[in-house]
Amino acid sequence: MKLTLVLFRRNRLPNGHLFRGKDRLVKRVEPKHLRQVQEDFAIEEQNMLYLRHPYLTQAESFGHTKALGKQEIRLSKLVDKDRRIFKQDVTLYERLQHLRVKETWD
Repeated sequence: MKLTLVLFRRNRLPNGHLFRGKDRLVKRVEPKHLRQVQEDFAIEEQNMLYLRHPYLTQAESFGHTKALGKQEIRLSKLVDKDRRIFKQDVTLYERLQHLRVKETWD
């Protein structure tokens, strides 16, 4: 049974690549494909409507990112990252602090 399926398969498929060339296999257009295209066009038209009529004017949207504080957050993340990578500055005075038990020389 499997051998006959393999042998008869050759007669139903086109020569060469399935979807290119002279003998390509062309899929039939069905109503569900047309519905999908219409839905895609409707979604695209709705997106274009939103783009043509924005929620904020240009004057209102000029400083909205500054009000959110995104630049300060980004700067703080960068500083925190630098603090994790590089060690804090240590002076010689701080290194030898354990030797200062008493300050009296007399």
